[in-house]
Amino acid sequence: MSHSPGQRLRQHLRIWLGQWKEDGQTTVDVVGSEQRQTPGWDGRIFPVIGVASPEGGVISVNPVAALGLRPKVEHLTTMGVGWVDLVPMLPALLERTDKPVYSGIFRWCERPADLPDGGAWIDADDPSVPAWLHPFGHEVLIAWDPETGEYLAGVGIKHHDAYGHELAVGTEEAARNKGLARRLVAQAARRVLDEGGVPTYQHDPGNVASARVAEASGFPDRGWRSAGMP
Repeated sequence: MSHSPGQRLRQHLRIWLGQWKEDGQTTVDVVGSEQRQTPGWDGRIFPVIGVASPEGGVISVNPVAALGLRPKVEHLTTMGVGWVDLVPMLPALLERTDKPVYSGIFRWCERPADLPDGGAWIDADDPSVPAWLHPFGHEVLIAWDPETGEYLAGVGIKHHDAYGHELAVGTEEAARNKGLARRLVAQAARRVLDEGGVPTYQHDPGNVASARVAEASGFPDRGWRSAGMP
């Protein structure tokens, strides 16, 4: 029997972070994972990755860093410091003030919006694919202008592991505000679900346009947040 999207999400987070919280857990835990020393989907190493639900979360760092960070985070959380205030403190807590930490909205999809397909799948290394989509590898989803054949928008998939496939969308300025991005994201989400994964989507809290695309394509804001240090 296939796993539900929620079960796939938990499997993804256990692999990606090295651990995920148990049901009902309300703390922010620090886990040491070798994943933080291994190149990710694009070949870059992320020494810090974190995900939090409204109940609690996990901050993943390498095993050595975890030894020093864990007691600091435990102390802060017992003082009432929550995820939103904790994330900006991570560079200082890790003694890596030269590195910024991003904070994002973390979304995932169970039922993509019932929208018509907006594009076609093509190999990421095809010469017609824009440069920004090449690092995604595999196939990318492209929308072309039906009259001129020019690129309008595209979606790449970050294959974090067998379950977690994060979507990234980009639209040319002239093609924005026409509903194209939401159609492409919903189309890509359907493919991920059909292939046994769970589609995820992250964006900056202040990116209103990206938030609208996410909501319209079937990725609600459940109050989940993310953090990372590239």
